[in-house]
Amino acid sequence: MPITHQGLAREFEFVSNPGEQKHISESIDGTAPIMQEIAYELIVGNNIDVDRLTVEALADGFTANQLLDDGLLNGMAIVGVKFRDNLIFVPEVLVAARAMKAGMTHIEPILSASGAEPAGVVIMGTVKGDLHDIGKNLCIMMLRGAGFVVHDIGVDSSPEDFIDAAEEHEAHVVGMSALLTTTMPNMGRTIATFEDMGMRDEVRIMVGGAPVTQDFADEMGADAYGDNAVDAVDKAKELVLLLAELKSS
Repeated sequence: MPITHQGLAREFEFVSNPGEQKHISESIDGTAPIMQEIAYELIVGNNIDVDRLTVEALADGFTANQLLDDGLLNGMAIVGVKFRDNLIFVPEVLVAARAMKAGMTHIEPILSASGAEPAGVVIMGTVKGDLHDIGKNLCIMMLRGAGFVVHDIGVDSSPEDFIDAAEEHEAHVVGMSALLTTTMPNMGRTIATFEDMGMRDEVRIMVGGAPVTQDFADEMGADAYGDNAVDAVDKAKELVLLLAELKSS
């Protein structure tokens, strides 16, 4: 088994989906013990140890990208799966997010100073009538960690809010979240507004949230459905590449 840290190995057992097992296992496989320890301490919300271990790893010569990809994001991937599967709840997600922030405090300045080209520009918001934001915020954290510039327009966001933000920031991807079945149709209304404004070909649109399904996303005319925060990152990368191909053709 590629996971040598006993605590992380126990946490990995909560990942039951075969595809997610493969994805997360491959990401952890071969990572240094301190990276696995960081991932575990993040999952359990130990921000003090994440802070300490991040400083130690940087001093030992690990790069900011290694810390992000091999430590912090691997931990948050498991947090995202457990949250979606109702194995943990909002308080646990918040303490894990605090732990990730403790690590990011040390590596964000390094990443910013590197001048690396962002993976893409994403607008994220919860649709009109819906005030839930935990899942959205988890996706934002993962997207930023993966190198995207993310502009969060908050909750209760109208179609015009998404349009204005996409225009202002020249977004590649627009992500919409909903937790209530009564607000899900506002995703379709937002997509229709992009069409009415002649902007549908300028962005790719991704939807997600607990009641949202692939069938619903297809019916609404979305370009992608993010099943969880990890999947949202993968889908966003695919959409940026797709948009670039469409614009170059």
